[in-house]
Amino acid sequence: MRQILIYFFLSLPILVMMTWLYLDKRSIKLRELKRIQLRSQPLAPEYLHILQTEFPLYLRLPNELQCKLAGHIQVFLDEKDIIGRNDLDINDKIRVLIAAQACLLILNRPGNYYPGFRSILVYPNTYVASSTRTEGMLRITSKSTRAGESWHRGPVILAWDHVLQGARDSRDGHNVVMHEFAHKLDEENAAMDGLPLLPTLEQYQQWSQVLNAEFIVQQQKLADGVDDVIYSYGATSPAEFFAVVTETFFEKPHQLEHRHPQLYEQFKQCYLLDPKQWSNAKLQ
Repeated sequence: MRQILIYFFLSLPILVMMTWLYLDKRSIKLRELKRIQLRSQPLAPEYLHILQTEFPLYLRLPNELQCKLAGHIQVFLDEKDIIGRNDLDINDKIRVLIAAQACLLILNRPGNYYPGFRSILVYPNTYVASSTRTEGMLRITSKSTRAGESWHRGPVILAWDHVLQGARDSRDGHNVVMHEFAHKLDEENAAMDGLPLLPTLEQYQQWSQVLNAEFIVQQQKLADGVDDVIYSYGATSPAEFFAVVTETFFEKPHQLEHRHPQLYEQFKQCYLLDPKQWSNAKLQ
């Protein structure tokens, strides 16, 4: 009897682990089945109207990508909580335009719909945020006005007026949703360091070589006060460089490819998209 009890207690952790693995796999399978179902559903007419009237980049997408984006929007809205701050009432326009711009980045990328967080906090307009840094024995707190931010392993925060402007003007190179969700792609690779998940070792090597060289060029241009199609804020850190070039890639593809062809090619491989093909398309 004692031998049986000892065997049972020695086996218990294994049984617990096997049960956990089984339940986890079952949960993943159920989630994927739900996602397939959501992606197969037609987009609500009122959602489609919002895309057609407020997001001109959607109209430039090929029909195949429009349908794919609609499916991603359905999943995104089911899995993320969009929460209003400062008395902002969240409506369909807010939800759809955030989802559409965020999902454009994962339109063709294999992935998991921005894992690791659920909440998106939306302010009516630019908001004031506090930050603290340490200098020696001193802790210095400062305040700044922001249009968006992405907390590592935490929520995305957005200003609605900038979300709407980014959706309506898809050619100015500024898009706060794309910027902050690029940070979320960046952090999937353990840290926000300008290195998203890539499929092969060779691609990591190419990415590192090209982006390191381009980042040094941008730092020098910032120091010299030289303008570029890539906004100067991208030269402040590798993480910001990835986020800013993402905005440029989707909104100024021709200019980026003309002035930085190797950089454009790396982002085309990263996102598995070629926005140059959309930019001259006739609006439907």
